[in-house]
Amino acid sequence: MPASHDIQGIIRRVAEIIIDELKLEDVTMNTFDPDMDLVDELGIDSMDLATIALVLQDEYRIAIDEDDYPKLKTIRLISDYIRERLPVRH
Repeated sequence: MPASHDIQGIIRRVAEIIIDELKLEDVTMNTFDPDMDLVDELGIDSMDLATIALVLQDEYRIAIDEDDYPKLKTIRLISDYIRERLPVRH
């Protein structure tokens, strides 16, 4: 499981995964906006989103309901979704 449960750490890791999995050449960690609309601004389709969801489920050991995919439009929304589902650390 990733070491960072803080929202900035999750945002950064989700961005890294999306850039890597989708082989985005025009986007880097320095230019990635966590509020960028992945569908409208990056052209991510439902197959891309399904791929990302599978990787994130493995990475964070959480379940992402397929019905929730349409809500996961930005890195920030995805990161909030993940954080809400992570086990509470003591």
